[in-house]
Amino acid sequence: MLAAELALARVDVAIVERRPNQDLAGSRAGGLHARTIELLDQRGVAERFLSQGKVMQVAGFALIPLDISDFPTRHNYGLALFQDRIERILADWVEELGVPVHRACEVTGFAEHDEGVDVALSDGRTLRARWLVGCDGGRSLVRKQAGIEFPGWEASTSCLIAEGETTDEPEWGVRRDDRGIHGVSKLEGKRVRILSTEPQVRTGDAPTMDELREALVSVYGTDFGVHGVTWLSRFTDATRQAASYRKGRVLLAGDAAHVHAPAGGQGLNLGVHDAVNLGWKLAQVVHGRAKDDLLDSYHAERHPVGARVLENTMAAMALHRGDARTKALQGAMAQLLQLDEPRRRFAGLLSGLDVHYDLGGGHPLLGRRMPDPEVETESGPQRVFALLHAARPVLLDLAGGLDLGGWAARVRRVEARYEGTWALPVVGTVAAPRAVLIRPDGYVAWVGEGTDAGLSDALTRWFGAEG
Repeated sequence: MLAAELALARVDVAIVERRPNQDLAGSRAGGLHARTIELLDQRGVAERFLSQGKVMQVAGFALIPLDISDFPTRHNYGLALFQDRIERILADWVEELGVPVHRACEVTGFAEHDEGVDVALSDGRTLRARWLVGCDGGRSLVRKQAGIEFPGWEASTSCLIAEGETTDEPEWGVRRDDRGIHGVSKLEGKRVRILSTEPQVRTGDAPTMDELREALVSVYGTDFGVHGVTWLSRFTDATRQAASYRKGRVLLAGDAAHVHAPAGGQGLNLGVHDAVNLGWKLAQVVHGRAKDDLLDSYHAERHPVGARVLENTMAAMALHRGDARTKALQGAMAQLLQLDEPRRRFAGLLSGLDVHYDLGGGHPLLGRRMPDPEVETESGPQRVFALLHAARPVLLDLAGGLDLGGWAARVRRVEARYEGTWALPVVGTVAAPRAVLIRPDGYVAWVGEGTDAGLSDALTRWFGAEG
């Protein structure tokens, strides 16, 4: 996703990927939340994903479903789609965009200097770049070598997840016990997906087939004759977040910046949101339009969002156990989340639709995702998200008369008409402003209410000095 954002901004970018293809991703992540679908819609590629997945309500807190079908968005749902499919679609997209991918090799180290970063690869080559972004997971070599601390909480539980076949008919569905959650679900053909909380916490070494069988027998009394396993992995509820998302010319995104339990299915989505926040900012710096302190806003905006997700997943995991006391607490939470306001708040967080970057006081739209109304332009009706397909900033002028001056080459001005109010998830209905400055990531950087007061300051802050 980050490579696509940079390529759209005409930045020379390359990916180093230790896997030969996307097949090894497996069913690790199970789908996309509403805001992620919106981000893909902003780039004009959402249909690629929607056509391969199943639209459904996927938001939930500690197995308590949260319906967002009344949220004011075109995508008031989630998408059930396994990670290998998601990655293949993204890989095809970046290939179309001309991004080179160095496959079957990995980063073994790097050296930062005044002009950039020299990145050593396992095949003996060295790549020279101006910036290095570690998207290399929870055990990130980039983060470790950069010396960025990764504070948090150790694992209190561990789970095995596998894809394979079974000789015997398994017990389908989810089972809960004092340890946590277990489940077997159908994949394509005869293949099944197995999830089991282990009898004791294990970390570190890759899991073995014996450990998978042991975990199944301890829960079901049988291992169902599991065989033909093509993917076996372990995850824990270890929860950590990078102390800084940037150090010098090195940045972090995704699991390299934050790890947490998969409760609520937020991990992959959170990483995609990191990428869309960082991409356009890094592009501005690479092109010399902004100073590199613009990149500090990446940490300032995304670190608090990540911290909220970490807290949410820890709370959810505490409710996953099946003992009587935990069941009682989960029952109380289920009743609470039937109420409209708590449901909206939790669903807003899980879906990513409630993100609010602190850009100062003012109109409720400031710092929030831009809604996607259909506006009337000189060329006809146009969805706002369609204006963002090129990953460029947009000044949506709904009253006419605004002048971009020396920013006209960098910011697209669209004169349009729109009557009525705008509805925001969680927040509610707000009055339509006279103009909005929309960042490439789809968040509102300035709101005009009849004058251009503050516009030049916002343009300078996000898109560099005039000229």
